[in-house]
Amino acid sequence: MEPLRLILLYAHLIGFALLLGGAVTQYISKHIRINSAMVWGATIQVLTGIALAAPLRGGGDAEPAPAKLVVKAVIGIAIFVMAFFSRKREVVNTGHFTALVGLTLVNAAVAVFWR
Repeated sequence: MEPLRLILLYAHLIGFALLLGGAVTQYISKHIRINSAMVWGATIQVLTGIALAAPLRGGGDAEPAPAKLVVKAVIGIAIFVMAFFSRKREVVNTGHFTALVGLTLVNAAVAVFWR
C-alpha cells in the first residue's frame, strides 16, 4: 500500500502546485481572476486528500490525527468552493482572492507542522 500512498501524495503535491502557481500567475498579471489551473488544483487537492485520509498505513502511530484530517478537509473544501463558484467571473474581489491563497498556505502549514 505504500506505493499507492506515495502516488496519491505526489498527485496531492501537484494539485498544490497548480493551485498556488495559478494564483501567483494571476497576481503577477494584475488581472485577478480564478484560472483553470486553480480550479483543477483545488479539485485534485480535495480528491487526493480524501484518498490519502483512507487508512493505508496499517494503523497505529502512522495514522494522522482525526482532528488534523477534519481541519484539512474543511479548509480544502472551502478552497474548492471559493475557486469553483468564482471561476467564471471576469474579475474576482481582491479579498476573496487573498483569502483563497491564504487558506491554501494555511492548509499546507497544517500538513507540515501538525504532528
